[in-house]
Amino acid sequence: MGTGRKGAGLKAIRAKISKSINVGSWIMVADNSGAKIVKVVNIRNYHGVKDRQPKCGIGDTIFVVVKKGSPDTVHKKFPAVVVRQRKEYRRHDGTRVSFEDNACAIVKDIDKYEPQGTIIRGPIAREISIRFPNITKIASKIV
Repeated sequence: MGTGRKGAGLKAIRAKISKSINVGSWIMVADNSGAKIVKVVNIRNYHGVKDRQPKCGIGDTIFVVVKKGSPDTVHKKFPAVVVRQRKEYRRHDGTRVSFEDNACAIVKDIDKYEPQGTIIRGPIAREISIRFPNITKIASKIV
């Protein structure tokens, strides 16, 4: 835990996550925080190659700007965690998982990952339940 690296306290994801959500993508919000549709503006801890489009997948922490939702959240920037992606990814046991849409859950604190909403609509990935237990507490279904 005391390595000094950002995100060093997070558990590893035991899956080969194919990154399919670009910076600039509009994605759905899975919780009831007041936001409906958000735009991805930044990906936390992304270290890429020059001129390469930054991408993220399930379990990545992103920063989003609310495009549609309640008036007190529109045009504001929030941290979020990607909980569903449409592109299929491969789990360690060989199964392949894909969801119907791309979705995220907005969090209050970037270090503790406390969700801003009180319930998550729709399923979330099992990889989220291992890495972010606070988000799992409000989830309705884990796949």
